[in-house]
Amino acid sequence: MMAGRKRMLAIMGSPHSDGSTAAMWNCAVEAARRAGWQVEKVELYRKQISYCRGCRACFEAGVCVIKDDIQEIAESLKNCDMVVLAAPTYWANVPAAVKNLFDRLLGVAMEDTARFPKPRLSPKQTYLLLTACNTPFPFSVLCGQSSGTFRAMREFFKTSGMKCRGKVAFSNAHGDNRLPEATAQKIRRFFSAPQSSSGHVGQKPADGNGPPDPVCTNRRNRGQGVG
Repeated sequence: MMAGRKRMLAIMGSPHSDGSTAAMWNCAVEAARRAGWQVEKVELYRKQISYCRGCRACFEAGVCVIKDDIQEIAESLKNCDMVVLAAPTYWANVPAAVKNLFDRLLGVAMEDTARFPKPRLSPKQTYLLLTACNTPFPFSVLCGQSSGTFRAMREFFKTSGMKCRGKVAFSNAHGDNRLPEATAQKIRRFFSAPQSSSGHVGQKPADGNGPPDPVCTNRRNRGQGVG
């Protein structure tokens, strides 16, 4: 890690620059900058990232051998203190561009072993997950929509060795770029509230250990949370 200001890598995994996911992403970026973070913004749909070929050469090289924009993202990931990943919920999962990002970063995130994957990133690094979902709460969670997206995103970061900072969902979004104030406040508090020694802001990480995750909100149930 670099000394001085903390570095945040903000990844936007939506093709829409003015939609619900972008509103969440922009909220996090603005809050981080106000809190003194050095922010690098990456919009996946503006990058040239080829599909993973499944060659697994990245395990030995430590980075994908296909030369495109993934090398720059890989360096930023290795050198940041925190990642914010904002992605919409598509069919209870992340969009194809985000899934391909995970595939192309395989060798950066983990080392292949005879038994369990060995993380290559640092437990001192944290991640915050954001998703916008058209399904209204609580069905967005009960039917595995936003919760499915969080599961897919969490799998990559957990395997890489990074620690969960939290997650926030904007349910019943339908592309609305007017972020509900309750949702915006939940995002902002990750950059304003004092953190515990585990890196969390009074929330339970997604793997079930430690303090509770931030609640998922929607426009009609702004005060409701999820387990």
